[in-house]
Amino acid sequence: MTGRRELLIPKHGGYRNLKSFQIAQLVHDVTVRFCDHYINKFSRTKDQMVQAARSGVQNIAEGSQASGTSKKTELKLTNVACASLEELRLDYEDFLRQRGLPQWNREDPRRRGLIDRRCVTADDVAQWVLEIRETGRHGPGGHYGRCGQSGQSTLSISSTMCTYPEVAANAALILMAVACSLLDRQIIAQAAAFEKEGGFTERLYRTRSQSKKNG
Repeated sequence: MTGRRELLIPKHGGYRNLKSFQIAQLVHDVTVRFCDHYINKFSRTKDQMVQAARSGVQNIAEGSQASGTSKKTELKLTNVACASLEELRLDYEDFLRQRGLPQWNREDPRRRGLIDRRCVTADDVAQWVLEIRETGRHGPGGHYGRCGQSGQSTLSISSTMCTYPEVAANAALILMAVACSLLDRQIIAQAAAFEKEGGFTERLYRTRSQSKKNG
Protein backbone atom coordinates (compact mmCIF):
# COMPACT_ATOMS: atom_id res chain seq x y z
CA MET A 1 0.00 0.00 0.00
CA THR A 2 1.47 3.34 -1.04
CA GLY A 3 0.96 6.66 0.67
CA ARG A 4 -0.60 9.66 -0.98
CA ARG A 5 1.67 11.04 -3.66
CA GLU A 6 3.18 14.45 -2.94
CA LEU A 7 2.19 17.18 -5.39
CA LEU A 8 5.13 18.72 -7.20
CA ILE A 9 3.32 22.05 -7.28
CA PRO A 10 0.96 22.19 -4.27
CA LYS A 11 -2.13 24.31 -4.02
CA HIS A 12 -1.24 27.98 -3.89
CA GLY A 13 -2.80 31.40 -4.26
CA GLY A 14 -6.06 31.71 -2.38
CA TYR A 15 -4.74 34.89 -0.80
CA ARG A 16 -8.17 36.54 -0.90
CA ASN A 17 -9.22 34.13 1.84
CA LEU A 18 -6.32 35.13 4.09
CA LYS A 19 -7.41 37.35 6.97
CA SER A 20 -4.07 39.17 6.76
CA PHE A 21 -4.80 40.08 3.13
CA GLN A 22 -8.32 41.27 3.95
CA ILE A 23 -7.14 43.51 6.80
CA ALA A 24 -4.17 44.83 4.78
CA GLN A 25 -6.54 45.68 1.94
CA LEU A 26 -8.77 47.52 4.40
CA VAL A 27 -5.73 49.45 5.68
CA HIS A 28 -4.95 50.41 2.08
CA ASP A 29 -8.48 51.69 1.46
CA VAL A 30 -8.51 53.63 4.74
CA THR A 31 -5.08 55.11 4.00
CA VAL A 32 -6.11 56.32 0.54
CA ARG A 33 -9.09 58.10 2.08
CA PHE A 34 -7.05 59.44 5.00
CA CYS A 35 -4.34 60.84 2.73
CA ASP A 36 -6.89 62.46 0.44
CA HIS A 37 -8.19 64.42 3.43
CA TYR A 38 -5.08 65.14 5.48
CA ILE A 39 -1.86 64.88 3.52
CA ASN A 40 -0.83 67.48 0.95
CA LYS A 41 -1.46 65.92 -2.44
CA PHE A 42 1.84 67.28 -3.74
CA SER A 43 3.92 65.89 -0.87
CA ARG A 44 6.09 62.80 -1.00
CA THR A 45 4.51 61.68 2.25
CA LYS A 46 1.17 61.04 0.57
CA ASP A 47 2.75 58.95 -2.18
CA GLN A 48 4.88 57.05 0.34
CA MET A 49 1.95 56.25 2.64
CA VAL A 50 -0.30 55.04 -0.16
CA GLN A 51 2.55 53.05 -1.70
CA ALA A 52 3.47 51.44 1.63
CA ALA A 53 -0.17 50.44 2.17
CA ARG A 54 -0.38 49.06 -1.38
CA SER A 55 2.90 47.19 -0.94
CA GLY A 56 1.50 45.42 2.11
CA VAL A 57 -1.43 44.12 0.08
CA GLN A 58 0.49 43.27 -3.09
CA ASN A 59 3.27 41.36 -1.38
CA ILE A 60 0.85 39.15 0.53
CA ALA A 61 -0.83 38.30 -2.76
CA GLU A 62 2.44 37.75 -4.64
CA GLY A 63 3.85 35.63 -1.84
CA SER A 64 0.77 33.43 -1.77
CA GLN A 65 0.88 32.99 -5.53
CA ALA A 66 4.62 32.24 -5.53
CA SER A 67 4.28 29.59 -2.82
CA GLY A 68 3.47 26.93 -5.41
CA THR A 69 7.05 26.87 -6.66
CA SER A 70 9.02 28.75 -4.02
CA LYS A 71 8.36 28.70 -0.29
CA LYS A 72 11.46 30.84 0.10
CA THR A 73 9.93 33.56 -2.08
CA GLU A 74 6.65 33.31 -0.18
CA LEU A 75 8.47 33.84 3.10
CA LYS A 76 10.49 36.74 1.70
CA LEU A 77 7.45 38.54 0.29
CA THR A 78 5.43 38.06 3.48
CA ASN A 79 8.32 39.71 5.34
CA VAL A 80 8.26 42.58 2.84
CA ALA A 81 4.52 43.02 3.41
CA CYS A 82 5.09 43.22 7.16
CA ALA A 83 7.94 45.73 6.70
CA SER A 84 5.77 47.90 4.44
CA LEU A 85 3.02 48.08 7.04
CA GLU A 86 5.60 48.91 9.72
CA GLU A 87 6.80 51.81 7.56
CA LEU A 88 3.20 52.98 7.23
CA ARG A 89 2.70 52.68 10.98
CA LEU A 90 5.54 55.14 11.56
CA ASP A 91 3.94 57.63 9.16
CA TYR A 92 0.68 57.55 11.11
CA GLU A 93 2.54 57.90 14.40
CA ASP A 94 4.42 60.90 13.00
CA PHE A 95 1.12 62.43 11.89
CA LEU A 96 -0.27 62.26 15.41
CA ARG A 97 2.92 63.37 17.15
CA GLN A 98 3.55 66.36 14.88
CA ARG A 99 0.01 67.65 15.46
CA GLY A 100 -0.02 67.08 19.20
CA LEU A 101 -2.68 64.38 18.92
CA PRO A 102 -2.52 61.35 21.24
CA GLN A 103 -1.78 57.83 20.14
CA TRP A 104 -4.06 55.50 22.06
CA ASN A 105 -2.39 53.02 24.39
CA ARG A 106 -2.92 49.28 24.19
CA GLU A 107 -5.38 49.30 27.08
CA ASP A 108 -7.69 51.85 25.49
CA PRO A 109 -11.13 50.18 25.20
CA ARG A 110 -11.69 51.82 21.82
CA ARG A 111 -9.03 49.53 20.37
CA ARG A 112 -10.95 46.41 21.32
CA GLY A 113 -14.15 48.08 20.16
CA LEU A 114 -12.83 48.53 16.63
CA ILE A 115 -11.34 45.03 16.49
CA ASP A 116 -14.61 43.48 17.65
CA ARG A 117 -16.49 45.54 15.06
CA ARG A 118 -14.86 43.43 12.30
CA CYS A 119 -15.03 46.19 9.71
CA VAL A 120 -14.93 45.10 6.09
CA THR A 121 -14.87 48.40 4.20
CA ALA A 122 -13.47 51.90 4.70
CA ASP A 123 -17.07 53.08 5.12
CA ASP A 124 -17.46 50.64 8.04
CA VAL A 125 -14.39 52.19 9.67
CA ALA A 126 -15.64 55.72 9.00
CA GLN A 127 -18.99 54.84 10.60
CA TRP A 128 -17.17 53.59 13.71
CA VAL A 129 -15.09 56.80 13.82
CA LEU A 130 -18.29 58.85 13.70
CA GLU A 131 -19.92 56.83 16.46
CA ILE A 132 -16.88 57.14 18.72
CA ARG A 133 -16.83 60.93 18.35
CA GLU A 134 -20.58 61.42 18.72
CA THR A 135 -20.81 59.32 21.89
CA GLY A 136 -18.04 61.45 23.44
CA ARG A 137 -15.77 58.51 24.23
CA HIS A 138 -12.66 60.49 23.51
CA GLY A 139 -10.53 59.15 26.37
CA PRO A 140 -8.04 61.05 28.51
CA GLY A 141 -6.55 64.02 26.74
CA GLY A 142 -8.40 63.25 23.51
CA HIS A 143 -9.19 65.96 21.00
CA TYR A 144 -10.13 65.90 17.39
CA GLY A 145 -8.75 68.92 15.58
CA ARG A 146 -10.54 72.04 14.44
CA CYS A 147 -13.13 70.22 12.34
CA GLY A 148 -14.19 68.04 15.25
CA GLN A 149 -14.42 70.93 17.70
CA SER A 150 -17.32 72.53 15.84
CA GLY A 151 -19.78 70.19 17.57
CA GLN A 152 -21.42 69.12 14.33
CA SER A 153 -23.23 65.81 14.72
CA THR A 154 -24.66 65.27 11.25
CA LEU A 155 -21.96 64.21 8.81
CA SER A 156 -21.76 62.03 5.76
CA ILE A 157 -19.65 58.90 6.02
CA SER A 158 -17.38 60.19 3.26
CA SER A 159 -16.50 63.30 5.29
CA THR A 160 -15.92 61.52 8.59
CA MET A 161 -12.22 60.84 8.08
CA CYS A 162 -11.67 64.54 7.40
CA THR A 163 -13.50 65.61 10.51
CA TYR A 164 -11.86 63.48 13.19
CA PRO A 165 -8.11 63.14 12.53
CA GLU A 166 -7.19 61.67 15.90
CA VAL A 167 -9.74 58.88 15.75
CA ALA A 168 -9.13 58.17 12.06
CA ALA A 169 -5.35 57.90 12.48
CA ASN A 170 -5.66 55.68 15.55
CA ALA A 171 -8.18 53.49 13.72
CA ALA A 172 -5.64 52.91 10.96
CA LEU A 173 -2.97 52.07 13.55
CA ILE A 174 -5.26 49.54 15.22
CA LEU A 175 -6.00 47.82 11.92
CA MET A 176 -2.30 47.75 11.07
CA ALA A 177 -1.51 46.14 14.43
CA VAL A 178 -4.01 43.38 13.64
CA ALA A 179 -2.59 42.86 10.14
CA CYS A 180 1.00 42.74 11.41
CA SER A 181 0.08 40.26 14.14
CA LEU A 182 -1.49 37.98 11.55
CA LEU A 183 1.53 38.33 9.27
CA ASP A 184 3.89 37.48 12.12
CA ARG A 185 2.00 34.22 12.61
CA GLN A 186 2.14 33.52 8.88
CA ILE A 187 5.88 34.09 8.81
CA ILE A 188 6.41 31.66 11.69
CA ALA A 189 4.23 29.03 9.99
CA GLN A 190 5.90 29.54 6.61
CA ALA A 191 9.38 29.28 8.12
CA ALA A 192 8.43 26.06 9.91
CA ALA A 193 6.97 24.59 6.71
CA PHE A 194 10.05 25.55 4.71
CA GLU A 195 12.34 24.02 7.32
CA LYS A 196 10.34 20.79 7.42
CA GLU A 197 9.42 20.31 3.77
CA GLY A 198 11.98 22.35 1.86
CA GLY A 199 11.20 24.09 -1.40
CA PHE A 200 10.57 23.18 -5.02
CA THR A 201 13.98 21.52 -5.50
CA GLU A 202 13.42 19.19 -2.55
CA ARG A 203 9.89 18.32 -3.74
CA LEU A 204 11.21 17.64 -7.23
CA TYR A 205 13.82 15.26 -5.83
CA ARG A 206 11.24 13.45 -3.69
CA THR A 207 8.81 13.22 -6.62
CA ARG A 208 11.45 11.78 -8.91
CA SER A 209 12.56 9.31 -6.26
CA GLN A 210 8.97 8.18 -5.74
CA SER A 211 8.44 7.81 -9.49
CA LYS A 212 11.51 5.59 -9.77
CA LYS A 213 10.30 3.40 -6.92
CA ASN A 214 6.86 3.05 -8.47
CA GLY A 215 8.33 2.53 -11.95
